[in-house]
Amino acid sequence: MVKFLLKEALEEIKPSIEYKKEILGKADEIIKKINRGLKNANAVLGGSGAKGTWLKTFDADIFVKFDYNKFKDKDDKLADILEKFLKRHFKIERLHGSRDYFQIRKENFTFEIIPILRIKKAEQAKNITDISPLHSDFVLKHKNLTNEIRLTKQFFRAANVYGAESYIRGFSGYVCELLTIYYSSFLDCIKAASKWKEKEVIDIKRYYKNKDIFAEMNLSKLTSPLIVIDPVQKERNAAAALSYEKFSLLKSKAKEFLKKPSRDFFEQHVLTKSELAKKYKNILFFEVTPLKRKEDVAGAKMLKSFNFIKKDLIDNGFEAIDANMVWDKKGNAFFYYALKDMEISKTFEMNGPPLKIKMHASLFRKKHKNTFIRDKRIFAVEKRKFSNAGDLAKNSISSPNITNNVNQIRLI
Repeated sequence: MVKFLLKEALEEIKPSIEYKKEILGKADEIIKKINRGLKNANAVLGGSGAKGTWLKTFDADIFVKFDYNKFKDKDDKLADILEKFLKRHFKIERLHGSRDYFQIRKENFTFEIIPILRIKKAEQAKNITDISPLHSDFVLKHKNLTNEIRLTKQFFRAANVYGAESYIRGFSGYVCELLTIYYSSFLDCIKAASKWKEKEVIDIKRYYKNKDIFAEMNLSKLTSPLIVIDPVQKERNAAAALSYEKFSLLKSKAKEFLKKPSRDFFEQHVLTKSELAKKYKNILFFEVTPLKRKEDVAGAKMLKSFNFIKKDLIDNGFEAIDANMVWDKKGNAFFYYALKDMEISKTFEMNGPPLKIKMHASLFRKKHKNTFIRDKRIFAVEKRKFSNAGDLAKNSISSPNITNNVNQIRLI
């Protein structure tokens, strides 16, 4: 039953031969052009494309590896050197990151061109991106698990726990690969995940066998609920970005799947405004245009705006039943806030000090006109600035906390 279900799910998520041929063909055109014209560097396919663990659709990474000996002392110039070359041959967009990189769009495909140093061991890296090919090399040693990895990635994606970006704080694609390799299959990974305890340690290379990892490693890298030791960089926790929320959500989804396996667990469902409007009686929607920044940065900025509005609603007495930011990482996003009530009382009670603290009680009376006593404590009745959620929302989006973090936002 489960084996048949997984076979069906795999057929749905594997890229077709035609798709693979088309995207890899376009990537090869870019790679060949770079390798013919750029000196002291060579371009190669990277990421899940190089590992063969990609799903039905993906944006391909192309790493341009610069000669280590020639550029190790000027690695901050790699993006500028690459940009100068790319501009002569492609229409590109430069994106900011720990080291700037570039996007080339060809029809429906997006290719990210990433400058790195060609290194043989992690210690040589000048930037985290330099290590990426070493990750690929390690995963490629486990080609027999390619389809199992695909199932893991899709399950995590459908569970909304996929992605290590700061606005998601979930499981990166690399962590999904490492977990599948460690447990030897998707199903064994899910069985283990359902029973994970906080601070579970996954150490494929057994670097810390019979050692206290919390004494050996930098504690700042061990704050995540799951610790996944990078097999190519033993001092790195590959799951450092993981939040307790995503950790708990994955555990819950794993238990649900094992109890009642279904294809639904591999189907990613994006919430729509019409579905939410049917589900909730009182709901606020905001359409949001992100800043034109790197995806992780744009997402993190929007999340700040989302949280500011949510806090503003709660601080002003509105009760949020459900709230979330929905973004496909390509176009506009939307925020929604499902509220218990859209209208609340025009006044609210403010707690004062106990009567026995006479000086504070006296000061409270002077500060507030409408006071009363209850249970030997003084209270005040104050007028709310906003008793309508829509009015508060319109005021919130004019704040610099919003306008500085998104390109545009409007209440819809």
